[in-house]
Amino acid sequence: MRVVAGTARGRPLVAPPGDRTRPTSDRVREAVFNALWSRGALDGATVVDLFAGSGALGVEALSRGAAHATFVDDNREARRAVQRNLEACGLGDRATIASGRVERWLAALPAGTRFDLAFCDPPYAFTGWGGLLSALPADLVVVESDRSVDPPPGWEVVRDSRYGGTWVGFLTPASRAGGDGD
Repeated sequence: MRVVAGTARGRPLVAPPGDRTRPTSDRVREAVFNALWSRGALDGATVVDLFAGSGALGVEALSRGAAHATFVDDNREARRAVQRNLEACGLGDRATIASGRVERWLAALPAGTRFDLAFCDPPYAFTGWGGLLSALPADLVVVESDRSVDPPPGWEVVRDSRYGGTWVGFLTPASRAGGDGD
């Protein structure tokens, strides 16, 4: 696993030990970030990487011009891997690592908090999409799952693709929709 492009291009990334984390493949990350770049969604963006695991998605966003990324994971080994990856890429000064369950972390956000871009790559068994998306203050959400995700009311899928066994969807609040729909 490596950073695909940007200022940290080619830098190796570590994943937490064990099989709890399923890092996004380089191929899928490259496709996702090419699509994000074409939308103008990275330059200067505030990003949150939920269920961060190795932090590869947030690190890639920082490498490609995001202003700040927050990484949220309830697993200590995952947070350590994120820290190591940020340090190895020289991106730690533009990042925050948060501990705790994603749903609780979202519920504790100060009023008015908003992210330009959110990555949601939970374990494939995750079924709490409705509650998660309803609580997520983001303008664009990139969802990764083994199956397509039906967004709750107020959200819509503006782009989706399948990469082998991985489904990736770009979701926006319905009032902000207007994506490329491919």
